[in-house]
Amino acid sequence: MTALSLSTPALLFPAVSLLFLAYTNRFLHLASLVRQLHRDWVERQDDCLRAQIENMRRRLALIRWMQLLGAVSILLCVVAMVAVMLEANLIGWVSFFTALLFMGASLACLILEIWCSGGALKILLDRVERD
Repeated sequence: MTALSLSTPALLFPAVSLLFLAYTNRFLHLASLVRQLHRDWVERQDDCLRAQIENMRRRLALIRWMQLLGAVSILLCVVAMVAVMLEANLIGWVSFFTALLFMGASLACLILEIWCSGGALKILLDRVERD
């Protein structure tokens, strides 16, 4: 097994910071939509709003997992960098590999959340077709 250099785990840091910015923007936008849905629900309680609320619930859970998995990924990159500095090569490789797996899982949650956001639009389009 080749030695892991300090710069290898550090490569994820810029990607993670950009991803977290995107994740946070998605969360803030969704929070705004949830507040609007709440106001609409108080005024009129129809099935379309209920479907939208369920969709938002799924999307919020996915965003929470995206952020958690991304945070664990960056933490494991830090562990990998510390292991490299302490010349614990095996721990460094395992930590970095695990960090990549967690980052991949975070991105998979992002893909699912994007899919769900399309589902939210489908709910509205279905309602337009019914009316």
